[in-house]
Amino acid sequence: MKSLKVLAAAALLGALAGCSGAQAPATPTQSAADLTPGDRNAVRQGGTLRWAVDEVPASLDVYQSDATADTSLIAHAVLPSLYRLDDHARPVLDPDYLAGAEQVDRTVTYRLNPKAVWSDGTPVSVADFIAQWTALRAGHPGYDAIESITQGADAHQVKVVFSRPYADWKALFSPLDPAAGLPANGLPLSAGPLQLKSLDAKGGKAALVRNPRWWGAPAKVDELDFLTTTDRLDALSHNQVDVAALEGTIDHPAAGGSTDAVTTATQTLQRAEALHGITLHRAAAPAFTQLTLNGARGQLAEPAVRRAVAACVDRAGLAKAALAPLGLAPVALGNHLLMADQQGYQDNSAALAASAKSLRLDLSLLYPDGSATARRTADALVAQLAPYGITVHPQPAAPAGFVHDHLAGGDWDLALFSWPATAFPATDERPLYAKPQPGPDGKPVAGLNYGGDGTDEIDQLFDKAQATGDPARRTALLQQTDALIWQLGHSVPLYQRPEVVAVRTGVAGAGAYGFGWPRYQDLGFLR
Repeated sequence: MKSLKVLAAAALLGALAGCSGAQAPATPTQSAADLTPGDRNAVRQGGTLRWAVDEVPASLDVYQSDATADTSLIAHAVLPSLYRLDDHARPVLDPDYLAGAEQVDRTVTYRLNPKAVWSDGTPVSVADFIAQWTALRAGHPGYDAIESITQGADAHQVKVVFSRPYADWKALFSPLDPAAGLPANGLPLSAGPLQLKSLDAKGGKAALVRNPRWWGAPAKVDELDFLTTTDRLDALSHNQVDVAALEGTIDHPAAGGSTDAVTTATQTLQRAEALHGITLHRAAAPAFTQLTLNGARGQLAEPAVRRAVAACVDRAGLAKAALAPLGLAPVALGNHLLMADQQGYQDNSAALAASAKSLRLDLSLLYPDGSATARRTADALVAQLAPYGITVHPQPAAPAGFVHDHLAGGDWDLALFSWPATAFPATDERPLYAKPQPGPDGKPVAGLNYGGDGTDEIDQLFDKAQATGDPARRTALLQQTDALIWQLGHSVPLYQRPEVVAVRTGVAGAGAYGFGWPRYQDLGFLR
């Protein structure tokens, strides 16, 4: 389970209408995934598939603080994940690694696939679980709840005992690192369909080839290359890459200024759509754009004022303006904890129950500079809130220091940015809304709760959800938690960010994965 990080390049687009108050529940019709169809039997053997990434990592340790989405993308090809996420963020046991798993009280028993081995021939075993727990139990949610790990009835059984009830245990050991570790200067062991041939961060290339010790369905491609690519449209047009995510390219086009960037973003999308032999796949990304209200200072320290401001945000208008131009259903997000394409989603915005006539406020608005969609949203907010006596002063901040230099400093009233979404919100999203606790100097420490406000009741509901094994009961607790976050006026979830991926014609199994990730052994070229 990775640490949550702010996605500073917020995908914010659209126009805001007048003060709307609580809105009717939205129908979750967003696409969960959009892949190039192709049965495994229709994929030919051989070939090299080239995949554009922002940066090739020096290590495949997804649990380190500077790990990126590219780190995870490559790690999932070579390391075991006991559970995969389907495109609705539901954890599903992977039979390549697990013959079964069950929880009884505070004990989880894993039955490993007896064929599972590392690329040096060492069996996947309890030693790998113990090593990962030892490395992560200080400060990593879930691992800090483990009391002991021992071998079960035989070498293929692992017993994990928790010190407290922990319902999100399926998030752990995915991926699972080898007990030998993941060296930064050297190639780690693999237990996936592919293994590393080379990992060259400076040269911008990670080359993966078939793992000869892989026990499952063999990989179709001879080689899978991940390539650091700056100009993705140029690389696609010159047949240098076959798969490339384009949402960043579209939202952050090279332009001389913010106003130019808005126009250039439209031109960039049109250019992408016109690429010969390329199909654009679109889905809702596992991330959401939201507006945080700073409850730690000024007039927004009063919950009633925050609720009144939040009631003036037309989420449906934002979603339509942001998603419809990209070919996605314009679904407004009405939940802080569950996305529109996740099981259990419901719109709880009615809990806001606020409206505004005239507030006479003067507020600053922090947003990441360089984003065409963020600029549009900032301008729209200024125009929308003015009739209600709310003067908004946009403050663009460089993405590189957006969090550390600006957001964490708290010198703002409103902030537009994005958070990653997760399949395990009871654990992963608790820090975003946890009540700030006094630090050594007695002042509240907000941590990741940049809004600076929280309640004991919200914290307790998160803890109950985290400890509840029954899925229906856990979802009900999350809905209660979300309703209280709405009532607090903490923030306004707007919509899931778009995911736009270009795939070359004839490439099967690639596209916009949503919450999921590739089934690497099935990737390849159609016959």
